Amino acid sequence: MESITQVTDLQSIFVEIDNSFDEIVSWRRYLHQHPELSFEETETAKYIADKLESFGLEVKKNIGGNGLIGILTGVQPGKTIALRADFDALPIEDEKEVPYKSVNPGVMHACGHDGHTTALLGTAQVLSKYRDKVKGKVIFIFQPAEEKPPGGAKFMIEENVLEDVDYVFAAHLDSKVPIGKVSVGEGYKMAAVDKFEIKIQGLGGHGARPQDSVDSIVIGSEIVNSLQKIVSRRINPLESAVVTIGVFHAGSAFNIIADTAKLEGTVRTFSESVRKQVREEIYSIVKGITEGFHANAEIDYLHGYPALYNHPKESYLVQQLLSDVFGEDQVIDIETSMGAEDFSYFLLEKPGTYFKVGSNNEDESTHYPHHHPKFDFDERALLNIQKSFVQIVAHYLF
Repeated sequence: MESITQVTDLQSIFVEIDNSFDEIVSWRRYLHQHPELSFEETETAKYIADKLESFGLEVKKNIGGNGLIGILTGVQPGKTIALRADFDALPIEDEKEVPYKSVNPGVMHACGHDGHTTALLGTAQVLSKYRDKVKGKVIFIFQPAEEKPPGGAKFMIEENVLEDVDYVFAAHLDSKVPIGKVSVGEGYKMAAVDKFEIKIQGLGGHGARPQDSVDSIVIGSEIVNSLQKIVSRRINPLESAVVTIGVFHAGSAFNIIADTAKLEGTVRTFSESVRKQVREEIYSIVKGITEGFHANAEIDYLHGYPALYNHPKESYLVQQLLSDVFGEDQVIDIETSMGAEDFSYFLLEKPGTYFKVGSNNEDESTHYPHHHPKFDFDERALLNIQKSFVQIVAHYLF
């Protein structure tokens, strides 16, 4: 049960968050104008570090690359809560006609990472003013390279960023959900993502003499068709899996039989046993088809992010805490997705949950999906992320 003092503190903090809206919007728009690609976010990291230092926090830089953390140590001992935001952008041309349009050609914050970063900075700023209320520590984790495997989370964890952390949480903007709503849920909520590349070596020749050739396009086509049967005929129908071919490159002219072909695709799964089975099936199918056509093949298989698993106890707790902030009818079940998110690495190490915050309104400009060149959001969602984080921290540390 919250004490009257704690409730009063939270109300004061929420008022401060609301009053800081113009300031954090200016931060978000600066970041939106100056995006940097995964593993290249040096200037963004400097911007974040300067802000954290201005709040009086201890800052540790260059963790697992461009990653950094801010540390807020309370006046009394207690648990350690970690909050994470990502800050890399995507190789997309910004097509919005707004004053804060990206100034870096071909690079854009098209997934809301500028918003995540800004909201976590805002959370750090306001909580730094209530250090005397904190019993324990808050670790503000700013992670680079979420968009590009192997991702930044893995490298930050390898450098012990979660050492002594008790719980870890993250929020993501959601353009499919209206402003004011948040979504939470336990269990597997995002899939493991793997990438594979298949190089087929046949024997080129004249289009009029196929008998003298080994046609890599025909072989590649057989492989594409056969891979689609893995999910429908080899995987238990009560399990979930996706096998998608996104690239098929071969050939140079209409009358030449191509000697080589390259396929690229992705595998999405939740279960580790299914993940392993799909990989084995791909190798078996490729081997059988290429040998049957007297060709050779090489497979490069990359294990990407693991499936994201929201811990039940912490997910239920966050659901209750956010219901207190936004109202029970505003907290909905988070959608299960075959998309991927490298916050999954954090949740493999520590209990916690990943939740989403609605960011669209009646304006069509906020309805574009993530990774769209016109992606944008209702900036009031930044306030809702901050209030969510503060509510979680207060539960554990106030």
